[in-house]
Amino acid sequence: MKTLFYIGHTFPEPTTTAAGTRTLQILQVFQQLGYSITFGTTAQKTPYSLDLATLDIHTIPLQLNDTSFDALVLKLKPEVVIYDRFITEEQFGWRVQENSPNTLQILDTQDLHFLRKAREIALKKGESLQLFSETAKREIASILRCDLSLLISEFEIKLLQNTFKIPASILCYLPFLVNNIKQSTIPFEERNHFIFIGNFLHAPNVDCIKWLKNNIWEQIRNKLPEVQLHVYGAYMPQQVTQMHDDATGFLVKGWTPSVFEVMQAAKVCLTPLRFGAGLKGKVVAAMQAGTPVVTTKIGAEGITENSFFKGVVEPTEIAVVEAAIQLYNNPTDWKQAQDAGYAILENRFLKKDFIQLFQSNLQKIQNDITSHRQKNFIGQLLHYHTLKSNKYLSKWIEEKNKHN
Repeated sequence: MKTLFYIGHTFPEPTTTAAGTRTLQILQVFQQLGYSITFGTTAQKTPYSLDLATLDIHTIPLQLNDTSFDALVLKLKPEVVIYDRFITEEQFGWRVQENSPNTLQILDTQDLHFLRKAREIALKKGESLQLFSETAKREIASILRCDLSLLISEFEIKLLQNTFKIPASILCYLPFLVNNIKQSTIPFEERNHFIFIGNFLHAPNVDCIKWLKNNIWEQIRNKLPEVQLHVYGAYMPQQVTQMHDDATGFLVKGWTPSVFEVMQAAKVCLTPLRFGAGLKGKVVAAMQAGTPVVTTKIGAEGITENSFFKGVVEPTEIAVVEAAIQLYNNPTDWKQAQDAGYAILENRFLKKDFIQLFQSNLQKIQNDITSHRQKNFIGQLLHYHTLKSNKYLSKWIEEKNKHN
């Protein structure tokens, strides 16, 4: 049986974060393709961590700057290694290259971190977007070193190709994968209130909920005095929990084990993100639950064009307020937005539309990995120099640790 070695930045948490859902979907894709999977990470489990043993996935703890990883790779002899985000590739990529040079190395970007950070800095400083950062250099170097990088958003693929001239042959579009369109049976008349959901370790979510609380919610409440905003999510910091206010209907609910259940009970999902990257799991979840969304161009990025999505607005207070009230009060607009969400899922995110293409891409590279790599000579140069620099830095740290 073919072996996949997945090196996780963290244990996947599908009930707390879209990144966890993404990781689970990739693992399931490789199982469907007939791979035996070993999952390794330096991270510790949390109460939200998925029990991978129930999926017949073997887990193993990893140590940084330790030759035990080399022995593990030699033992596994994996056909494929996947790095969960560029930081993981920086830590372990040179060791895989040295101990198993013919292994197909894949980077799952999750989202482009340098794009998200650049947007956050531009928002906070009121400056124009500056993409050519240190993070961009690190992340793009990681993309070039790998045989294939998985991108969740078509926008990000175009950015890498057009702005950074990354070869199309090492980029693969693999978005969120929806098994089927499970349409909600709860109609407009039986739904109430607004909802926001997100992992609060994620900076865009913290910024969004602060903006909603401080600038937007009072204006919505003035027009709709009986409505509430239900805020769900894991890892809520005190600055979020203390926003709870029964008098104004701003209700901080905490973590929920069933996003679909709470999402389909709400009438409108408020997600006016001011920065971020990748695909927004909360927007896809709202579409699955038949809940229209009020979001921004960044929130809808990679999901659809604005013309198909009623709730996409500019990140201004007045635009968010007006769209929220219109969708909440107008059953015709609400139903059109719901149907548009179902259509987007059907046309753009069905799992069956991606599996065969992804498998063919893998096989093509594996059949002639030498030729594939020769076409990406810059990546080979980066591998050569990274192997040297990271190798000896890691060995220095390893020796230092022995004497501490």
